[in-house]
Amino acid sequence: MEDQELQRWVERVSLAYFDRPFLHKATFNSRLRSTGGRYFTQSHNIEISPHQLEAYGVEETEAIIKHELCHYHLHLQRKGYQHRDADFKQLLAKVGATRHCRALPGATRRLPVKYLLVCQACGMQYPRKRRTDPRKYACGKCRGKLKLYEAVPAPAPGDAGARR
Repeated sequence: MEDQELQRWVERVSLAYFDRPFLHKATFNSRLRSTGGRYFTQSHNIEISPHQLEAYGVEETEAIIKHELCHYHLHLQRKGYQHRDADFKQLLAKVGATRHCRALPGATRRLPVKYLLVCQACGMQYPRKRRTDPRKYACGKCRGKLKLYEAVPAPAPGDAGARR
């Protein structure tokens, strides 16, 4: 699907569900992976992830378009357009839009644990993704001193019994 087709699709959805025209630009952005779409408050343009369309089809993508149009129309009406606002939540329910898009297949969003803070008194462990200065913190359980260690990476699946 091309950007021109997406533009017409967004315009049709806007008129059908919101009874208001979409007067700005809608485009695909292939760099969007952890989000289904974006609404820009300065330009009022909308970007949609083509990966969502490929992975989940027209229905899921239309729900994403409705979500972004909720941001668009509420912002232009000077109402609460952010995810936390009641106006936004009510309009989402009214038009049948999703609050969050589905995760893309194979996409992981968690960073690996690289460090481990260990309490010297009680042995409590605190996994960390970033290096931390243990002198700045104390154990949350017993208030003991912490020591920083590099975490041992877990073996990859299939490597458990591998011999060379």
